Amino acid sequence: MPAFSQGGIMADSNSITSAELADRVPDIVIITGMSGSGRTQAMHAFEDMGYYCIDNLPPSLILQLAQIIGINSGVGRHLCVTSDLRSQGLFDELLDAIETLRDHEMTCKVVFLEASDEVLIRRYSENRRRHPLATRGDTTADAIQRERMALASIRDRADMVIDTSRMRTAALRKRLQAAFSELTAEQLMDVHVFSFGFKHGMPIEADLMIDVRFLPNPFYDPEMRTLTGLDAKVSDFVLDHPKTHEFLDAWFRLLDAVMPGYIAEGKPQLSIAVGCTGGQHRSVAIAEATGRYLERQHYHVSISHRDLAKANLRS
Repeated sequence: MPAFSQGGIMADSNSITSAELADRVPDIVIITGMSGSGRTQAMHAFEDMGYYCIDNLPPSLILQLAQIIGINSGVGRHLCVTSDLRSQGLFDELLDAIETLRDHEMTCKVVFLEASDEVLIRRYSENRRRHPLATRGDTTADAIQRERMALASIRDRADMVIDTSRMRTAALRKRLQAAFSELTAEQLMDVHVFSFGFKHGMPIEADLMIDVRFLPNPFYDPEMRTLTGLDAKVSDFVLDHPKTHEFLDAWFRLLDAVMPGYIAEGKPQLSIAVGCTGGQHRSVAIAEATGRYLERQHYHVSISHRDLAKANLRS
């Protein structure tokens, strides 16, 4: 009978064992395990890592889907599917599917999620949902025990087993990212830095906002009034001022302090707004400097200027 690769990994809540995985980033990841253990949250983590994700796909269809989306075609795509006991004959289908994938030179890892009976019962009670395997007359505990017994062989042969009983969603995300992403934690978080003008309205989408209206204003110099913070003359004026040096030193230290916390919380994207009066000079220059600094720290950064098109650039 086809078999999973030996050396399955048990992941506890204190350490990550991704270094023990032979292939850190496989072509395909199959998520299975106990109903209510966090399969949907796990799939969302893979979506944020750039995997093509499908929920509750019968194992017999994995190869076909992998071929359709171009797995193993040299484009660097990865696939994640979840599969559970609603797919009849799950165990035999998984074994056959993995063997077929290997015949087509595709690498595959199985992640098994579980939780204690007490935690699973509480989650179903809080969500007011019926266990998918419960039949007439069954308690939730009955259905959980039936599912646990049916999945015992798959659990024993999984490449990674994660107990989510005491694990927050952010911790689960971090565990999976460490094991299955080619990118660092910094690269996985999309950081959008943008400038704006207070006179055009406060941004509602900002996670962090800094007001730089206290910095010297190039607007009052006739030679720079119709320029923007993207022009070297304005940028040099703003960034070379001693007050700006003092501010940027403090601003960058603040970012160094808070950014790792956002990563630890599993935040997939962060918006940083930099505002001045009109969104033309100071905020633009500081937003650019902020973006460059974060790029040097290896974050995935995009920079835009919300109100620059509204600026009066006529001489």
